[in-house]
Amino acid sequence: MERIPTHGIEVFLTIVREGSMRSAAEALGVGAPAVSLQLKALEDRLGIELFFRTTRSVELTEAGRILFDAAAPAHRDLTYAFRKTKEMARSTTGTLRLTLSRGAYIAALAPVLKDFLARHPGINLDISWNEELVDIVRRGFHGGIRMGDMLSPDMIAVRITPPIKSAYFAAPSYLQDHGVPKRPRDLLDHQCIRQRLPSSGALREWLVTENDQDTCIDPPARLIFDSAAGVIQAAREGHGVGWSMQATMEDHLKTGELERVLKPYAKDLPPFYIYYPAQNKRVECLRLLVEYLKHRSKNQAAPEIGSAGES
Repeated sequence: MERIPTHGIEVFLTIVREGSMRSAAEALGVGAPAVSLQLKALEDRLGIELFFRTTRSVELTEAGRILFDAAAPAHRDLTYAFRKTKEMARSTTGTLRLTLSRGAYIAALAPVLKDFLARHPGINLDISWNEELVDIVRRGFHGGIRMGDMLSPDMIAVRITPPIKSAYFAAPSYLQDHGVPKRPRDLLDHQCIRQRLPSSGALREWLVTENDQDTCIDPPARLIFDSAAGVIQAAREGHGVGWSMQATMEDHLKTGELERVLKPYAKDLPPFYIYYPAQNKRVECLRLLVEYLKHRSKNQAAPEIGSAGES
């Protein structure tokens, strides 16, 4: 594909606008010889002269007029697009598209969302709840929020929460009929409600801490859902024991619809991170959100992770 001599086009248009090569040189902030050389290079590449030159002025040839009529509006559009793109990088107004799970919203974003929007009235958030990991570049998201064990290594990521509390839970009616599990191995004899991870298709492992050791248990699943919301709903209906982030069921624990079990054995989950591709790090609205979430976190000194060399 033939490359367009953009520098030569800019010089050509400036000569037309200013009326002489000397005036064009002053407008461009370069010497007159540089303008002359750029123009000659453009004419040599096109194989035709663009100006009639006299000692006092320059006038467009027919070829020069054809080029000017086509290039001038295109250059204006390009200049406008370039300026608007630069303004976007510095702008504190606009819409940020974020992908995150329902749990990430409840635990990491919802508690601070009202304050952030009040501080930055020019920023709008377009939020997609998705339990499955998505290609944020291909799908056009500025960033996402996920747990630290679910991040792509080619993303910049900033920690925004402490480790997340988890909980085993069941409805009082279920516990009355089937008894309360006292130790993790008791779950093998209970009806368990488990979650299938949409991205991998595997059942989410149940984590416990017992005798100062972190282990995984794999109880038989009576019911399987592809979202934590499904697990919680089924537990509320009395179908068995579930496991998830404590924040996602907090309201149901307060109302008594659910009760925690195995509380001493529930292992913390990884913290949440806000992550984004390197090419978005200069988007000012995103930078403001990242900085806000980072400084509102209880772990403000946590390091960034992601692409090599990023900080």
